[in-house]
Amino acid sequence: MKSGLTLAVALLAKLLFLASPLVAADGAPSYAGKSSELMYLDNGVVLEGQGLETPDGYTSGFRLTAGFSPLNMPRLDLGAEFSYRESDEVPTHLGDQPMILNTTSLGGSLVAGVRLGQLGLYAKSGFTEWEGDPVTHSDDTLFATAGTARVQGFGARLQHNRLISRLEFEEFDAPSMAHMNLITASIHYPF
Repeated sequence: MKSGLTLAVALLAKLLFLASPLVAADGAPSYAGKSSELMYLDNGVVLEGQGLETPDGYTSGFRLTAGFSPLNMPRLDLGAEFSYRESDEVPTHLGDQPMILNTTSLGGSLVAGVRLGQLGLYAKSGFTEWEGDPVTHSDDTLFATAGTARVQGFGARLQHNRLISRLEFEEFDAPSMAHMNLITASIHYPF
């Protein structure tokens, strides 16, 4: 009889925890930016697309994220992100050689997040394939560079009524691709 009582108390505690407004899911994934760019599919998958551009104007591209929340864990968000970036005439260095490089990268990351009421926290990790072509061909030691780099990042999303704020950090683990590292912050208020 004691094991039945313990099981009932555990189930009741779990139900109260899931119903708590502090940890209630708000519907948008923790990694989502502006809620107007979300597409909800019938099978529970949520799609988000957004353009990318660095403040210095060197890099532009896009990001496509698809994710879902498991039915038995409504505050957990799992997803995959596909990104494409292109940079024109970026001053960088390869070893000790300074160069101006045009770069293209194509990558993918796994994304996981948790929603805690109005706050969402997430992290991502993946790989990107990049290729760089030197703009200046005056020196024979400068050659086309390419490689695979690890991508990692984390972020937070806070929603208060209709005001959505987001902060994200993303880093490429390749010294010559440091110009693609991003720190982004946004505030969105739909009206």
